[in-house]
Amino acid sequence: MTVVNEWEARGKYVDAPIGRLFYVDVPAAADAGLDPILIIHGYPSCSYDWSACLPTLSARRRVVLMDLPGFGLSVKPDTRYSIRLYADAVEAVAAEAGLTSVALVTHDMGDTVGGELLARDLEGALPFGVSERVLTNGSIYIDMAQLTGGQEFLLACEDELLPAESGGDGSAFRSSLAAICSPDHQPNEDDLEALWLFMAHNDGNRLLARTIRYIEDRRAEEARFTGAIETHPSPLGILWGALDPVAVYPMTAKLLAARDDARCITLEDVGHFPMLEEPLRTADAIVALLT
Repeated sequence: MTVVNEWEARGKYVDAPIGRLFYVDVPAAADAGLDPILIIHGYPSCSYDWSACLPTLSARRRVVLMDLPGFGLSVKPDTRYSIRLYADAVEAVAAEAGLTSVALVTHDMGDTVGGELLARDLEGALPFGVSERVLTNGSIYIDMAQLTGGQEFLLACEDELLPAESGGDGSAFRSSLAAICSPDHQPNEDDLEALWLFMAHNDGNRLLARTIRYIEDRRAEEARFTGAIETHPSPLGILWGALDPVAVYPMTAKLLAARDDARCITLEDVGHFPMLEEPLRTADAIVALLT
């Protein structure tokens, strides 16, 4: 059985307006009566990013994590993708899972999806509550971001399907992920190969020039998304790999200046993907920030 099949066997599907969405619902090993953790992954990966963190995160809390549309095992239509579409998908999974109040944990693009959820909550339009949250490496201040050559290339493409041969054997995809991780904490080859298989599942690699439009959304509506991250009243924890070459570490100082009650844990020797590079330290830090 491949890693894709094994991960799928752990999860469930829900039918949403955009199509079938995949999610994994992990019960707490010893339920402490705390709000469930809801995880939103980043670009260009999927929920599998967090698999090695689950034993620690689920020790005292239920954990729900999903694949956003266009990623992993969720539906991958040829359509215009947006932050609002992703937030709608999160709402659909939360409703199916019966979530009424969550501890929100987000990474990369997921930080901005979380920002849209927080904005909806501030407007009284979110069907579940956010009691606390942890935000990890993501370019919430887009003017500070140092986009990779691959990201710039995809943004310069038309918002349409890439050619059928796009991605080849996945070596460029794997290399691009490894390049934004710390040299001293590279994801293992099995994880990189797994993330390629999830991306290539149902030709998702052909959607990369479509799903990257979240960066355009960030630029257009940063005041809404990041503004909600800064102002939502729920306690905020910040976890950051300091060697991230894209979502650079000075972003944390800007966020802390806007939200001086936030708590921050820095992983000094980690890059853009803390949950892949150092999953045990990442999970321990999230638990510390949430309790």
